[in-house]
Amino acid sequence: MSVTTALALLDLKGDFPGLAGDWAYLDTAATSQKPQAVIDAIARVYGPDYATVHRGVYERSATMTLRFEEARATVARFIGAASPDEVVFVRGATEGINLVAQSWGQRLKAGDRILISALEHHSNIVPWQMLCERSGAVLDVAPLTDDGRIDEDALIGLIRPETRLVSIAHVSNVLGGTANVRRLADAAHAAGALLLVDGCQAAPRLTLDMEQLGCDFYVLSGHKLYGPTGIGVLWARAELLESMPPWQGGGAMIETVTFERTTFAPPPGRFEAGTPHIEGVIGLAAAIDYVEAIGLDRIHAHEAALVRQAREALAGINSIRLWGPDDSAGILSFTMQGVHPHDIGTILDEAGVAIRAGHHCAQPLMNLLGVPATARASFGLYSSPRDVDRLVDGLARVSRIFGVAA
Repeated sequence: MSVTTALALLDLKGDFPGLAGDWAYLDTAATSQKPQAVIDAIARVYGPDYATVHRGVYERSATMTLRFEEARATVARFIGAASPDEVVFVRGATEGINLVAQSWGQRLKAGDRILISALEHHSNIVPWQMLCERSGAVLDVAPLTDDGRIDEDALIGLIRPETRLVSIAHVSNVLGGTANVRRLADAAHAAGALLLVDGCQAAPRLTLDMEQLGCDFYVLSGHKLYGPTGIGVLWARAELLESMPPWQGGGAMIETVTFERTTFAPPPGRFEAGTPHIEGVIGLAAAIDYVEAIGLDRIHAHEAALVRQAREALAGINSIRLWGPDDSAGILSFTMQGVHPHDIGTILDEAGVAIRAGHHCAQPLMNLLGVPATARASFGLYSSPRDVDRLVDGLARVSRIFGVAA
């Protein structure tokens, strides 16, 4: 597919009220804008359809419960899960990882090892550090290749008999490289370890199939998938969920409660204490319906073409350094010689271009790259070639203001 053909596929800004006006939103990796279909679904939940779930015996509650569980089935189909019962609703990927660390992690002991990579988000670092401090386990870190991918050969070489878990990003939120999940899953399993995958940046653009990926845990956040904030998914193999104790206590996650003893519901209810984020779950299902109607392959091709356009335009500017692989998935991080990324972001904002500037919740990666921060342009299904042009024009203005040679 040519760049021109891919760029012509999608023109969907009109579906997103948050993009009204002349605004180039290039911060989708942080959070996506919401289509009107998602906003309408949430409004219906809060308005004429509102009722609690799993509790009421009246008709509207029963209807809402049905919609809630239909949304779980939608998520299961979207990610290629074997059963909706493998889908646990959480507040986001961060909570999903913490759930695994708090629940599954109870079995770790001193001398066990957890393996991550050098490009991970803080949410895929800090929970494991905390678990290691509690259990006496050791955290290992795999290096990167020269172009900013996980060095999979090196990572596989670091898997030891004591390794209990490997935890990696499917797509890097800073550098955009895509991991070969199946290869890493097979290597982890060969050593008796499990694989957890942070799918926040993959779910909005890559077709997922848990069986084909071969991982054991997968997490994603709804707000990066054109859905609401405060909702996410932890998927895990059924036998793993069955073996894991609850991590929070309260209503909905129980079978019976007495002052002497409590018995717990089977998964996924065991891990969903309290009244759930009803509107978030249904809004997430609406977002998935929206994305599936367009097609993940079309979205990925569209974003890849925009990344190529941006990389080609910026590669010719001597003061700009591009980070990450050439085929980064919807994400482009860069720095400009002599200009702090925060200044880049501020000046671009004056021109109606929104990017992210900072460490992107990946301070260890910034230290490895030898920079305090990067500027990051990240694309979504609503992004356009004109957004790229405005980014390039805005960076030319930054160069003029700071007297940096182009």
